Amino acid sequence: MYAIVYKSDGFPVCRQIEGVEPDPVVTWNSESAARAFIAARGADEEFQAVPLTDDAMDRIAQAMGCQVESITFDPYPS
Repeated sequence: MYAIVYKSDGFPVCRQIEGVEPDPVVTWNSESAARAFIAARGADEEFQAVPLTDDAMDRIAQAMGCQVESITFDPYPS
């Protein structure tokens, strides 16, 4: 799985769902799908696709200000 994060601070693309905190991280099944999503919006300079490894999850949790265990996921498209 892949997430898309801001290059500036590592914060992931999330989906806002009422009553769910932190917001679920949107995921893509492949790097090519995540990159295509970024490219379709002309946002290559602002965003990057990252594989959801243990290290990446730690960085995402830090950017979101939460514990790794509290992160939930929402596959794209959902």
